[in-house]
Amino acid sequence: MIVYACSTNPGKLREFRLAARASLSAGLEIEPLPGIANIQPPGETGVSFEENAALKASYYSGFTPELVFADDSGLAVDALGGAPGVYSARYAGPNATDAANNQLLLERLESAEDRNARFVCAIAVAQRGRVLEIFCGTVEGQILHQPRGTGGFGYDPLFFYPPFGRTLAESAAEQKFSVSHRGKALRAMIAWLAERR
Repeated sequence: MIVYACSTNPGKLREFRLAARASLSAGLEIEPLPGIANIQPPGETGVSFEENAALKASYYSGFTPELVFADDSGLAVDALGGAPGVYSARYAGPNATDAANNQLLLERLESAEDRNARFVCAIAVAQRGRVLEIFCGTVEGQILHQPRGTGGFGYDPLFFYPPFGRTLAESAAEQKFSVSHRGKALRAMIAWLAERR
């Protein structure tokens, strides 16, 4: 069974493939939607991760008869009222780099004592323009005062995960995936797909 991932983010695609390999559902393949690099992406106009995931999955499902899934994920920081939230990837502006987003986050948290935060992921599965299901996952942690580690992507170098005693960027990919927001949502999606086969 093949399911197409609607993303051009290399970090996310690595995690999607890791999910397929780690799955007990033999024969499940997760591949990027063919030609996605040449498809104009939809505007992410939702006010929640679930709305944006559904919007993207529904849109991209118009380009193939196969099942597709799209995720929307990001960081929610308590001291910032849940920001950057759905704007996580473009926190420092359109086409912002991970480094720019991380720097802006640190600036806005400079005097904050509460460093609690969570990563949130919503994954929507769609086919022929219809959203079939949405899966969500979260992981709790704290934002450090400076980045640590070179693994992962996005805000991983700032996200300290207490049970590991290190940031997600300092954790091996398989270890991170075992607890991450995206890992939890993907495992729920894969279990659902297995029941449909």
